[in-house]
Amino acid sequence: MNPSDTPSGSSPARAVISVSELNLAVGKVLERNFPLAWVSGEISNFTRAASGHWYFTLKDSAAQVRAVMFRGRAQYADFMPRDGDKVEVRALPTLYAARGEFQLSVEAIRRAGVGNLYEAFLRLKEKLQAEGLFDAERKRALPTFAKTIGIVTSPQAAALRDILTTLRRRAPHVHVILYPTPVQGENAGQKIAQAIATASARAECDVLLVCRGGGSIEDLWSFNEEIVARTIAHCEIPVISGVGHETDFTIADFVADLRAPTPTAAAELAVTPRANWIAELEMHAEDLTRALQRLLGGRAQALDWLSRRLVSPSAAIAHERVKLESLHARLQHAMRIPQTRARFALTHLHARWLAQRPDSRARRLFLAECARRLEAGVAGATQQRRQALAALAAQIELLNPQRTLERGYAMVTDGHGKIVRSPSQLHPRTVVTLQLAEGSAEVGIASVQALLE
Repeated sequence: MNPSDTPSGSSPARAVISVSELNLAVGKVLERNFPLAWVSGEISNFTRAASGHWYFTLKDSAAQVRAVMFRGRAQYADFMPRDGDKVEVRALPTLYAARGEFQLSVEAIRRAGVGNLYEAFLRLKEKLQAEGLFDAERKRALPTFAKTIGIVTSPQAAALRDILTTLRRRAPHVHVILYPTPVQGENAGQKIAQAIATASARAECDVLLVCRGGGSIEDLWSFNEEIVARTIAHCEIPVISGVGHETDFTIADFVADLRAPTPTAAAELAVTPRANWIAELEMHAEDLTRALQRLLGGRAQALDWLSRRLVSPSAAIAHERVKLESLHARLQHAMRIPQTRARFALTHLHARWLAQRPDSRARRLFLAECARRLEAGVAGATQQRRQALAALAAQIELLNPQRTLERGYAMVTDGHGKIVRSPSQLHPRTVVTLQLAEGSAEVGIASVQALLE
């Protein structure tokens, strides 16, 4: 209806909406004005539908409200609620349009009091992360072939049986060492840290599994304690944390070198199945066999090729002998022609030399005469020189002072070795030397007398 259809003088009628439109509009108002919030209360009338959705009433002493938790969210809950449980739900207020009922659409559920634990969990996580305990750089790689696996858990835990079953199935050759410790209860965190420290100090295993089964946040709280986190960080052995279910996260998961969603998964990550090792070894053996076969085939082919090239020694020697004889014949032929030519040229030159050679007999006679005359002249000159030399030698002998001394004369020298020829050179009380024919003597001068004219 539009305003033109109304009678004159009457006011326009308001628009009419359906009940479903009203409920949808109210639902949108609720969703826009009331964000997600944590609501605490007690569960009653709990029903789990065949579809997997949860329906229940959340109440306290003064009021109640209907609530629904759809399967996609319910599957991540860590416990199954029961009537009378005190819980806290993270929910969005909505209106179920089909019935016009106010209800809570639950996103998450936890036991009452878990909120404080979760806040403590976040504070510790933020602290340790700031210290670098969660950094990927400090995470160590797991050994490729682990021979011994250490397990820190309770001997009565179902997780231990799952781990042992998995290890027995995947790697029966691996040795297992259990470091028993309670995994929940009073002082459980300190005892877990002691077990981890003991394993680190003994250093008798290659990988250490820190495990327990699923449970509530209270059940898993021992693995959120700071002492456990710091002990894992300082452990000398690579640590795999397998605490709770896939949706459970603890501080130990963040500090460990590797986080496994479940204890069974931790055992699977710690070892490689023996069947895989055997299969890989068989594959490598096949590769080596094929490579060796290819190598042997190539060597055999090369051997065949070399055998075709190989000739018996006698045949090779005979072949070389034929080649040598051929070369010898060629060499003789090559040498014979130059020798013949050289011999002919030499004969021709000798004939020409004989024709041009002068008669040397007259020259030879002339040279013989000259030689005779030269020899006679040299002999005469030599005789003359010898006679003159003998005369000079006789004169020198006559003038030799030694001969004079031998006739009885003496030669006088003063103290300076000068020959004394005059009495004026002598002085009384001086010493002179007399040189005689057969020696010398020193004589003192008593007095000096000059020769009177």
